[in-house]
Amino acid sequence: MRILVVEDEDRIRRDLRTHLQAAGYVVQEAGDGEEAWFLGDTEEFDAVVLDLGLPKLDGLTVLKRWRDAGRNFPILVLTARSSWTDRVEGIDAGADDYLVKPFRMEELIARCRALIRRSAGRASPVLQAGPLLLDTSRARAVVDGEPIALSPLEYRLLSYLLHHRGRVVSRVELVEHIYHDDVEPDSNALEVLVGRVRRKIGANLIETRRGHGYLVSVE
Repeated sequence: MRILVVEDEDRIRRDLRTHLQAAGYVVQEAGDGEEAWFLGDTEEFDAVVLDLGLPKLDGLTVLKRWRDAGRNFPILVLTARSSWTDRVEGIDAGADDYLVKPFRMEELIARCRALIRRSAGRASPVLQAGPLLLDTSRARAVVDGEPIALSPLEYRLLSYLLHHRGRVVSRVELVEHIYHDDVEPDSNALEVLVGRVRRKIGANLIETRRGHGYLVSVE
């Protein structure tokens, strides 16, 4: 899962990146409104954490421009403003959730998980495909009642496919959403990764659609 973090304060942005990566997310950063608007307008994200008090272009303007352009990723707004009128303005502009500074990182991560689930049409934090259960709140997987060990990358692969269960996910989309930006996987790295995961969860849960991508069926 890929999250864009937009925050002009370096310390807060670093903390957000560190905690979100530890929770299993791929993080892209922006330190001002113009950079944020460009990234959100040209790249795909599963969620955005957006501070309102940004230089160059304020967060509310960025939010409105994204929504006017049809960008529909879920957005969690951060602000130092505690007035309810500010929160209403942000939500009316297209924000999906609001968090007032200072906040607990655990709460922010929980809110991001919920936003991504709802965006994918999943209400429960536990995602299921046949004998596989993936608890996204604890980053744990169980097959036929037995826990299985997953690397962070294997977990991100399973989580993305299960969030988009019933849809063929292309190789390009998977690479964009599960690998960190500083990693350039080899041409067959994704196939090797899928093979490792299949050996742990069962060979039939992840289907390969030749020339198209991968699918976890709804059946």
